[in-house]
Amino acid sequence: MGIHESQSLSFEMQLGRSAGFAGLVAPLLTRHFGSQPAFEPANLHRLLTRVEPGFIRVDADELTYPAHVILRYGIEKRLIEGEIEAEDIPALWDEQMKSLLGIDTRGNYTNGCMQDVHWSASLFGYFPCYTLGAMYAAQWFASMRLARPDLDQRIAVGDLSPVFDWLREHIWLQASRWTTPELVRRSSGEPLNPLHFRRHLEARYLGAARV
Repeated sequence: MGIHESQSLSFEMQLGRSAGFAGLVAPLLTRHFGSQPAFEPANLHRLLTRVEPGFIRVDADELTYPAHVILRYGIEKRLIEGEIEAEDIPALWDEQMKSLLGIDTRGNYTNGCMQDVHWSASLFGYFPCYTLGAMYAAQWFASMRLARPDLDQRIAVGDLSPVFDWLREHIWLQASRWTTPELVRRSSGEPLNPLHFRRHLEARYLGAARV
């Protein structure tokens, strides 16, 4: 499921929030909604990459999203290991939201521990897949840039074929032929490496050069 999530996040975060893609979308927005400062490519990109801690996981930016996952995973792990009971969740949730995101959720179950469908549907253990997917997606794009150093320039002029071609060859056509670790190694030349995700975040949000 981490590989599954990597496909969503490849397009939603890696491609869809890049400066080059914002430049492609901006003229379309202007054409349909009229010219306005918000649709200037640089402003649009700032909107797409705005960082703002919030209550709701599915609305979170890619920088704070992992904190939501860490919170949920920590609670799930303690539940499964028998350290806590379901009744303990609201207090632990409030504590961790304050610690990780600086947000007060006391008494706010709707925007707190009841906001997801996973636990009510007995879907325990899924939340880490979202951040695993983000790490895989960053690793895919790092591999694409090695193969195509001009990737970002191609995206900026509207040529998305390098993205689709790489994913088709290395992920889609491979499908379930390999275990996840083997698929990652075959596609990117190394095991899952969180450093690619860190470098992606540093490059996008701190202006650090990719190495």
